[in-house]
Amino acid sequence: MRMGVLLSGSGRTLDNFHERLADGTMQGEIAVVVANVKDALGLEKAHRYGYPAFYAQGNEAINKIFMDHEVELVLLAGYLKLYGPPPSLARHVLNIHPSLIPSFCGSGFYGLRVHRAVKARGVRVTGCTVHFANEVYDQGPIIVQKCVAVDDDDTPDDIAHNVFAIECEAFPQAINRVHALGVDYFWQRLASPTQEERP
Repeated sequence: MRMGVLLSGSGRTLDNFHERLADGTMQGEIAVVVANVKDALGLEKAHRYGYPAFYAQGNEAINKIFMDHEVELVLLAGYLKLYGPPPSLARHVLNIHPSLIPSFCGSGFYGLRVHRAVKARGVRVTGCTVHFANEVYDQGPIIVQKCVAVDDDDTPDDIAHNVFAIECEAFPQAINRVHALGVDYFWQRLASPTQEERP
């Protein structure tokens, strides 16, 4: 699948994608990288890696770039706005969240805010979730979740470091699952009632 990467910052997740594609452990190809911040380091990295890379603000401008590059799957890699895809990509947007959804998620929960909340609540396990994105923050079908233990003396920065390490495993794994099973598989699972719910 031709993938478009949407980012706002340093491009650490783009680094990971590039390495995984190079060593053959991640499927697909990066067709284009778009940043909504003009001087985002991720854009500089994209140019260095040889990917087409653009600065664009607003869904209309971003979506035109994705359509021009025939993107089939959108990867939100540290994109800090609610993205609105065109109808053709409405169910083809992947995001990673730095907690185990449905805990510590939704509007206002991003970055270090999540890890501070984890620390304040005193949970023993946190992690990350790769999911399809829709019009509501963190509500789309879950593809992969990975856990990490939280020790008593962990700071929010420690938690962030540990969670990012497993994000580097989870996001490529999720992309591979989507390539293997198809996009519809995950949305059908979300929509299908469980055995107990059936009349």
